[in-house]
Amino acid sequence: MSTRTLTRQPVTPDPGTRPHPSRWVWSWVYAGAFSVAALLMVLVGYLGTGVGSGEVDWPALLTEAAWSPANSVYGGLAMIYGTAVVCVLALALAVPVSWAAAVALSEYLPPRVARPLRMCVELLAAVPSIVYGLIGIIVIRPVIAQLADVPGGDSLIAAGIVLAVMITPTIVAVSVDALAAVPDRCREAAFSLGLTRREVVRSAVLPLARSGMRAAVLLGLARALGEAIAVFLVVGRADGRLPTSFGGFLDSLVHPGQTLTTKLAGPEPVLAGTSGPHFAALCGLGFILLALVAAATFWGTRGQRQSTTTKRTPRYRTSTRMRVQRDRLAMSLRLGALLLPSLLLVGMLALLVTRGSNAFDPSFWFTSATGAAGGGVRDQIVGTLLLVVTTGLLALPLGFGAGVLIGVHASARTARLLQTLTVVLGGVPTILLGLAGFVILSTTMGWGRSWLAGAIVLVPVVVPVIALSTAARVRSLPPELKESALSLGLTRAQLIRSVVVPYTWPATVTGLLLGLARAAGETAPLLFTATVFFGAPALPSGIVESPVQALPTHIFTLSQDSGDPQAVAQAWGSAMVLVLITAVLLSAAVALRNRFEGERWTT
Repeated sequence: MSTRTLTRQPVTPDPGTRPHPSRWVWSWVYAGAFSVAALLMVLVGYLGTGVGSGEVDWPALLTEAAWSPANSVYGGLAMIYGTAVVCVLALALAVPVSWAAAVALSEYLPPRVARPLRMCVELLAAVPSIVYGLIGIIVIRPVIAQLADVPGGDSLIAAGIVLAVMITPTIVAVSVDALAAVPDRCREAAFSLGLTRREVVRSAVLPLARSGMRAAVLLGLARALGEAIAVFLVVGRADGRLPTSFGGFLDSLVHPGQTLTTKLAGPEPVLAGTSGPHFAALCGLGFILLALVAAATFWGTRGQRQSTTTKRTPRYRTSTRMRVQRDRLAMSLRLGALLLPSLLLVGMLALLVTRGSNAFDPSFWFTSATGAAGGGVRDQIVGTLLLVVTTGLLALPLGFGAGVLIGVHASARTARLLQTLTVVLGGVPTILLGLAGFVILSTTMGWGRSWLAGAIVLVPVVVPVIALSTAARVRSLPPELKESALSLGLTRAQLIRSVVVPYTWPATVTGLLLGLARAAGETAPLLFTATVFFGAPALPSGIVESPVQALPTHIFTLSQDSGDPQAVAQAWGSAMVLVLITAVLLSAAVALRNRFEGERWTT
């Protein structure tokens, strides 16, 4: 009996069912990556051209304290001193509290309690800096004025306290991530040796999380270095103040000073024109500021990467004296430190609710301003939303393309370079973006104050957040999914279009919302390029010479008239509206992240 082997004839695939070549994918992702490099080159080119437009005496700029444009004397040492003092004060106040609060969140509280507290910390980090500046004017300045007997309370120590409040949520959030990355097996091994919780944290957890927590401090330092508006409102902006003794140093803390960012945020960049020694000296200060922030941002993110790859074996050290008592004391101190950010959030909400009562009146939202400080903020809300939406439309394709290229590029070295450039772009002080936009778009191109110019200078704020969120999501793509797609004959471009893009878009939208939440509260770049305080229509009628009104700059202008109760009340109401807008964007981002990316807590 013979048998027949049935064979299936090969079927020729229908060309119509094959995926499209998708050649446009590479053009898109390379355009996104190119935009990151181009934005950095434009900023560096602006500063370089400014320095080249006049002779800069770099030794005098770095060592001379006097700053007098009328006498052609440009010394930046007093600004560098003021920047160093306020940053050191901020770190001295914020780091101990932030690290202790992060340990309490990660190691002492159960996830069901720690998670909402962590969300509160993230909400604090998203509060616009202009709101912190307003709190500095209303709360911190009077306290300094009363304690130090200084008229007005404008001082370096007031700026340091405001910055400490601002960077605390950043240090807490990044430190919690570093602590959560420590494997649970290290904790379990330490507990199995009979160590108490304090000894486990000290001997097993902190050594492995140290580089990540150090990175949190550097990222907080980068934010403190680049902050302009909040410091501008409380530092006093007094040039040439430089102490000559230790007593003079202590005395300088409670007197007005100047920092690099407040010098650039003042009226001098507009008065200096676009060339000459005055403009060149200001661009020199911009170069110094950019170098300091880029170095802090680079080393901070480098520390984060090292914390996730460290393989050191922790050393267990213990002492038998009063172990239980010391354990209880450490727990009390760490939980007590956690109360400070919580009280800060509660205090800020209480201030916004009690002072910003205007925001609870519907007419405040839907009517135009009348006079300098009356009426509602309808036009400011429309202007803010127009800037945010336009920025999102411009930034989304660029950030998405850059993130996909960083995540799937074959060369690890190139991807690492692109990621570093993206991180540095995200840390650029926004006051430099505003000055570059003012010179290039508003002055050189003749746009004047324009809503489109304001949206363009906000694009570098949003693109890095989208790109880094997208790249992180692409790296989490399961290898078997990628291998299956390639085994079906898909090219790399088709893999991106058919697999990577559908898998990545939730993280991209999350990054977009986070970036827009930050952009909605930016003040410094809009002051020079897009907004006016009063008189602009709700919707612009054109592109060139078409300014808008926006909530951040509205609050900034009103807060400088702190002696007028009506202006202060209007500022608090506007701040309440701005916080609600950013809270809606941030809440949507957190909900989307939890929905598509799962739980982040590993403790």
